[in-house]
Amino acid sequence: MTHAEPQIQPHPPTDDGPGLLRIAGLPYFVIAFVARLPFAMMVVGVLTVVVSARGSLSLGGLTSAAVGLGTACFGPLLGAAADRFGQRAVLLALAIANGATLVLFTLVVYGDSAEALVLVSAFGIGATAPQVAPMSRSRLVTMITDRMPEHVRGRTVSGTMAYESAADETVFVFGPFIVGILASALAPWAPLVGAAVLTVVFVGAFALHPSARTVSAHRDGDGRAPSSVSELFSPRLLVVVLGILGVGMFFGTMLTSLTSFMTDRGASEQAGLLYGVMGVGSAILALGVAWLPARFSLRARWLVFSGVLLAGTLLLLLVDTPATMMVALGIMGIGIGPTLVTQYSFGAARSPLGRSATVMTMLGSGIVVGQSLGAAVAGEIAESLGTGTALLLPIVAAGVAFTAGLVNWRLTASPLA
Repeated sequence: MTHAEPQIQPHPPTDDGPGLLRIAGLPYFVIAFVARLPFAMMVVGVLTVVVSARGSLSLGGLTSAAVGLGTACFGPLLGAAADRFGQRAVLLALAIANGATLVLFTLVVYGDSAEALVLVSAFGIGATAPQVAPMSRSRLVTMITDRMPEHVRGRTVSGTMAYESAADETVFVFGPFIVGILASALAPWAPLVGAAVLTVVFVGAFALHPSARTVSAHRDGDGRAPSSVSELFSPRLLVVVLGILGVGMFFGTMLTSLTSFMTDRGASEQAGLLYGVMGVGSAILALGVAWLPARFSLRARWLVFSGVLLAGTLLLLLVDTPATMMVALGIMGIGIGPTLVTQYSFGAARSPLGRSATVMTMLGSGIVVGQSLGAAVAGEIAESLGTGTALLLPIVAAGVAFTAGLVNWRLTASPLA
């Protein structure tokens, strides 16, 4: 059973009930938005401080990958702990642990510690990362399932996933931008210290928000989920994880290869501006998914928009100027945002009852793992084989997302799903 089969009292078709903004409250959305910013700053912040302090781009790429590995190993477990014990206790512990780990990592990098200790401390950053975005999605889906009429839930979930994805897009675009400002204006260590402060303050506030006490009605009296762990490994859910891993790989490979592309032209500092062209367009299109007609099914959306993303990446074979790169990025932006929204919508619909935080954290981990590994591999290839070879990697990543969409089409029984 999933969230698509809620157990609440029916409402009359004409009663839409309170909206999600009224149920959650405006302060919730502000806190949840700022609280996810440190997560978007970590990978780039780690790369920046390592390259500056140790003078090694290769070590920087490895430490970024170590952050992603830590998230991959512990992210889903933290989501499961939140499902079992509640988000408040888990997030409060993580806010303190992650803030301390960020500061510790900075001290280790600037000390004379061995590279192995640098990698271990980077792994600790990923392992303790408070995954606010997945847990926010879990809270909101639970509110919708438990407190809204059945006939408006589907539309509301789609709109909520669109907002959440747009928020993610925004922080993943502006996170690196903020890292660049702090590193340039203050020092390379400043972004990580700033992320530590934001984590303690805003993740703490997110943990203490009243919505953290939201408990789904689909849990037993002792807090255990009625669904089994094995349901988390169903092919219909794993294909979503694979698809979202491809999106994460795209983010990491595209930003890194774009930086190499602009560095070859003596304007590496403009890479973030060009990347923003894709990010802004992606966020706008992600919000627009909520207004797509119901007959444009989720499985069709995945194929169509991931196909647009793949088409945009194929243009990388032809780009030779910043202007043509901007055109390619604009087309990619049309595809990436709606693809991400659709994948999260599938994740919400296929979450086993009582395990929504676990599923959303699995998806969030997929993005970070893909981004970290993609950035590390693209950086190594750009340095050793050149920009042209590195620009092939976003094509591969988009191909993974599109192929997962093809598999999902076969696994989705209803053409309306």
